[in-house]
Amino acid sequence: MNGKKYIILEIIPTKIKDGDIAQLSALKINGLTLEDRFDYRLDESKISIPDIINMISYDKDNFKYVKRTSTIIKKFKEWIKDYDLLIIDNLYTSNYLEGINNKKESVFKYLNMDFSDDVIENVIVKYNLVPSEHIVDLLYEALIYENSKGE
Repeated sequence: MNGKKYIILEIIPTKIKDGDIAQLSALKINGLTLEDRFDYRLDESKISIPDIINMISYDKDNFKYVKRTSTIIKKFKEWIKDYDLLIIDNLYTSNYLEGINNKKESVFKYLNMDFSDDVIENVIVKYNLVPSEHIVDLLYEALIYENSKGE
């Protein structure tokens, strides 16, 4: 990871395919140094699923709110430049990133783990992390820990 520029991201959609992006959080990393963060949400009035609204109800002041998924994607494309994307390889992330041509890899490849429904809980246990709603932050901490093992 040292010397590599990449984006760690998490998408929370309203549907597995052809829905809206309720939240997109991402960290821009250079080597293992955090350069910037991207935290966008769809305006709550545009989300009709109470479970999704509840899921994204934390840290409301730390997110930028927009009225369309297309705005989130447009801003994200501008923000990521040519950085590689380290994604959570679930059923939906690739669907929502179809129009983005940056290289995409599973973040779990760098943690020697496979995706599963409880992978975030497994990351927390494996790296002894404090649980957080900010999945990208947990993954970043895990990558730092994983890369420090060889030093």
